[in-house]
Amino acid sequence: MSHEHQMVTTTSVYVAHISIRRTERCDDRLATDISGPSMGGVVGGRGGQWAENPCRPYAFTLALSIHERLVYYDGMSHTSIFKSYDIRGIVPTQLNVELTNHIGAAYVDLIRRETGVSNPTIVVGGDMRTSTPDLKQALMESLATAGAQVRDAGLVSTPTFYFAVAHGPHHGGIQVSASHNPKEYNGLKMVRAGARPIGKGNGMEEIERGALEGVPAWTGERGSVTELGHVMDELLAAEAGDIDRSKIKPFKIVVDAANAMGALDVEAMFRGLPCELVKMNFELDGNFPAHQPDPLDEKNLAMLSDAVKEHGADFGIAPDGDGDRYFFVDEHGDVVRQEILRGIMAQIALAEHPGATVCYDIRPGRITRDLIEEAGGKAVVTRVGHSLIKQTMLDHDAVFGGESSGHYFYKFPFGTFEAPVPFVLKFLVWLSDQNKTLSQAVAPYRERYAHSGEINSTVANVPTVLERIKTRYADAQIDLLDGVTVTYPDFWFNVRGSNTEPLIRLNLEATSRDLMEQKRDEVLAVIREE
Repeated sequence: MSHEHQMVTTTSVYVAHISIRRTERCDDRLATDISGPSMGGVVGGRGGQWAENPCRPYAFTLALSIHERLVYYDGMSHTSIFKSYDIRGIVPTQLNVELTNHIGAAYVDLIRRETGVSNPTIVVGGDMRTSTPDLKQALMESLATAGAQVRDAGLVSTPTFYFAVAHGPHHGGIQVSASHNPKEYNGLKMVRAGARPIGKGNGMEEIERGALEGVPAWTGERGSVTELGHVMDELLAAEAGDIDRSKIKPFKIVVDAANAMGALDVEAMFRGLPCELVKMNFELDGNFPAHQPDPLDEKNLAMLSDAVKEHGADFGIAPDGDGDRYFFVDEHGDVVRQEILRGIMAQIALAEHPGATVCYDIRPGRITRDLIEEAGGKAVVTRVGHSLIKQTMLDHDAVFGGESSGHYFYKFPFGTFEAPVPFVLKFLVWLSDQNKTLSQAVAPYRERYAHSGEINSTVANVPTVLERIKTRYADAQIDLLDGVTVTYPDFWFNVRGSNTEPLIRLNLEATSRDLMEQKRDEVLAVIREE
């Protein structure tokens, strides 16, 4: 019996990959014990053996088993690239063409089993990262090999990708992107029909298992790859066709696109508007030469804030790396906090849908709840995470949702997902109606509560700290929806552990700045106790 063996090892990630390709009869079986001193006793296949899977190339990624789960080991921490909401890792040591092939096959297998469709139609898009073309090409090839009819959406932002999936007769889609991560990273965002997210607890584990252990080879007809054109024109008509753009004043607006995907969407949404657009860093460049495309970190807004003041602009806008989060600064260069923006946008949505439900994440931002309730809406609090908020919106038939990190979600007849085009255009209409500067328009909301911002603390043991918080503040109202939320009449806070690092994240609000600073320091001292 002849087999082809190949061992590949990486330098910074201790991962071995062995491919064994059958050259003889399909009913042959192979079971090979896997071990190796350099791996410290690895787990291979099922029970330390190759899983039987006749009539297909054998492929298996070996990795250390932590808590009976396969993860990658980078020499410092145990980190799975299969995250809560997407797949994300460093290229090529954690995510590469070969693993992308296996993920594509596992994804088609999942969609086929869920839908019963032999040749599902799958949309594929990608961002401007330097590793995206190779990963995207490998992904489309693996999907087609597995029998999928692939629709190539080209170079698109993540919200445009979501629209492309949801607006057509598609069974799902995958976007090649690592959002706002540094340039070394890339990833895969996977959705079902209607752009419904795939994450931990609703499919991610099955894809991880299928990618690492293999899935049955597709023996039916090979799929195809065709281009999906005119996506942005269709998006503008479907998502923003009913917005009265004639109400928008001729604002002077600085936009810092951070050399990332938001540049494409901003160009499209401002087409035909009377606004003067000052464009910064609009050239797509996956090396991010200006700064990291993460506006949640305020140092990445410094260039925008300075430019707004230098140009005498009315305000500034900053999308993130894959264009699914948007941040605003006022005419003074000061950031407009997300809880204020989502409260304003919630009131706009409730004016269109009286009495409807609006979702927002649990991190403090009480102004959001206030504005929802003042407009007669129903406020539903969710766990943190864009896929969790979208699922909660679907469960409650919510018309709008907002996350503290800058995601804004709308319900459409064809799906519920991030939609920055109507978000920005409706905000411009609202601000035009105020007849005030942006800082004047949001001043009443800024003054109502004082917010600490999100503060990260490295801790030895996250569960121990959360238990300490519950004990120390046992006389408060305690909510365990996501981490620990503690509420007193004049201050409230949420502490959550990171999914990937030994970090505690604190968000605290109070009815005055002095009280906020006092309680912020008090809670941080509790978190950081030795």
